[in-house]
Amino acid sequence: MLHDTISKIESRLQTSAALNESQRAEVLKLLGQLRTEIGQISKTHQEQAESIAAFAEVSAREATREERNPQLVEHSIGGLKSSVREFETSHPRLAGVVNRLASMLANMGI
Repeated sequence: MLHDTISKIESRLQTSAALNESQRAEVLKLLGQLRTEIGQISKTHQEQAESIAAFAEVSAREATREERNPQLVEHSIGGLKSSVREFETSHPRLAGVVNRLASMLANMGI
């Protein structure tokens, strides 16, 4: 399920007109890293891993809409950051990937 969610995000980003090629490459790279990190925590924290993946999906959808609503983008990215907060100490790479992904999505089109 987690990998399916990330695959959906990747598909959406592949076809999004809201991204230039540089942004697309960077976000897809971060998603690959996220897939790896989520795979690790899902072994012991399945529900939290699913939450992180779900917030990443919503954040990507909101950030790549043709008519973005800044409040929805901010809200979804806040949820993404919050979903990983408890792992900042135990899984710093996961937290770093999510923070970079969230920052990049927040800055798209600005």
